[in-house]
Formats: sequence, structure tokens, C-alpha cells
Amino acid sequence: MEDVSGPVSRRAAAAAATMLLRTARVPRECWFLPTALLCAYGFFANLRPSEPFLTPYLLGPDKNLTNRQEPKPDRLLVLRVLWNDFLMCYSSRPLLCWSVWWALSTCGYFQVVNYIQGLWEKVMPSRYAAIYNGSVEAVSTLLGAVAVFVVGYIKISWSTWGEVTLSLFSLLIAAAVYVMDTVHNIWVCYAAYVVFRIIYMLLITIATFQIAANLSMERYALVFGVNTFIALALQTLLTLIVVDISGLGLEITTQFLIYAGYFGLIAVVFLANGVVSIVKKHRKQEDPESSSQVTTS
Repeated sequence: MEDVSGPVSRRAAAAAATMLLRTARVPRECWFLPTALLCAYGFFANLRPSEPFLTPYLLGPDKNLTNRQEPKPDRLLVLRVLWNDFLMCYSSRPLLCWSVWWALSTCGYFQVVNYIQGLWEKVMPSRYAAIYNGSVEAVSTLLGAVAVFVVGYIKISWSTWGEVTLSLFSLLIAAAVYVMDTVHNIWVCYAAYVVFRIIYMLLITIATFQIAANLSMERYALVFGVNTFIALALQTLLTLIVVDISGLGLEITTQFLIYAGYFGLIAVVFLANGVVSIVKKHRKQEDPESSSQVTTS
């Protein structure tokens, strides 16, 4: 039989043992370095050598700070002032009109923007053809900015024709959303989406300006915050009813059909309100003339 206890066999066994030891050390080396780094990070993060000197520095004579604790404001008084400001802001009819449109249209805008990718995928699946969704988003934003710049040169009496304008443009938005949903052509869908975003960005800029024009600077945050909160609350409700599986869980095409009807309803409401406002203003202009004629006769 062949002798396997020779020098070659012993060297092979030693090499195998060395490799086994190296392999056994790898797990220890793998956890040791991250653990050491974490410990060092925790030590230096909690060391904070400047902490004892920070308070005396801030209380220096040139910092205009004091160590005395100010009394807490009365919460009921703050809420009462906030509520009075709220009533004062929304008692203005033009501001209320623009704010209602802001909240309603922003809700629908968020729904369309959030779920447009699903509609595009339905119209033209990305696995079958090249898509240009990102480019369309960029182009629509750019053209919307151009439209916002141009609207500054348009001279119109928004106090008289504002509601009718909101109605007509809301109707155009409804038509654009309807075209996105019913015309199963990706390029038509892209074009309708660009029109949709341009109109919304145009109107939301006008609405922001009209609201700000009827407010003092101290109440900007209150009104804009309330309008945005209502828009998000409506969006959440609409999502739960239309999109979420616990609600109706409708298909994407049916969802956009509902969004088109939603903007159409906004258009009808503001058209009716605008017509009533114009008729009232026209009657007010005629009343002084009729009263002066009676006095003369």
C-alpha cells in the first residue's frame, strides 16, 4: 500500500488546517468592525464637549436672550382669536368663492396627477413600446409656468367675471380629463394632460393672487393652510370611496370618468353662482338710475 504519512501529505494537511482557521476567523472580523464603528459613533454623538458652555454663551450680554421662562399663553384665548380671524377671512364673498374653488379643484388635481401613470400604463403598456411620461411631466410644468407668466398681462375684472371664468376653465379641465379617459391614444392622452396642467396652474395662480389681495399679511398662512387642509381631506375621502379596495375599488378608466364628472360639477356650480352675481351687480347699477328718474319727475 502507498504511504500517505509522507512530507507531501503532512504539508497538504497543514495547508487545509490553515485555510480552515482563516475561514473560521471571517465571521469574527465581519462583525467586529461594524460594532466598533457603532460604539465609536455612539460615544462621540453623546460626548458633546460644547454643551456646558452653550447656555452661558447664549446668555451673554450681546445675545439679547434671558434665562427667565415666559408664561404660557392662554390656549382658549389663542383659539378664540384664531376662530375670529377665520370668520373674518371667510366672511368676504370673493375670498370664499376663490377658496372654495381652490379646495375643490386641488382635490381633483391631486387625484389626476397621482393616478395618471396608471392610466397611461393602461392606454400604452410600457413593456410594448417606449414611453415618454417623464418628458410629458416636464413639458407640462414648463408650459404651465409660461402660461402663469402670460396671465399677468391679461386685464380683466376678476370681481365681476371671476366665477364665470372659473366655470369655463373648469369645464375645459373636465373635457381634458374626459379625453384622457376615453380616447385610447397615448399621444392624445399626453396632450390632454398637458392642457389639464396648464389650465390648473393658470387658475391656481389667479386664485392665490385674488385671495392674497383680500387679506392682510398676517392671515395668509391661516387661509392657505385651511384651503390646503380641506383639499387634502376631500382627496382622502375621494380616494377611500373611488380607489381604495375597501370602498368601490374602481378600475382606472372608471376613476378618471368620475374625475371628469367631478370637474364638470364644479363648472356647473360656479357658472350658476357667477350668473347670479352678475345679475345682482347689474340690478344694483340700474337701481340708482331708476331712483334718480323718479326723483326728477
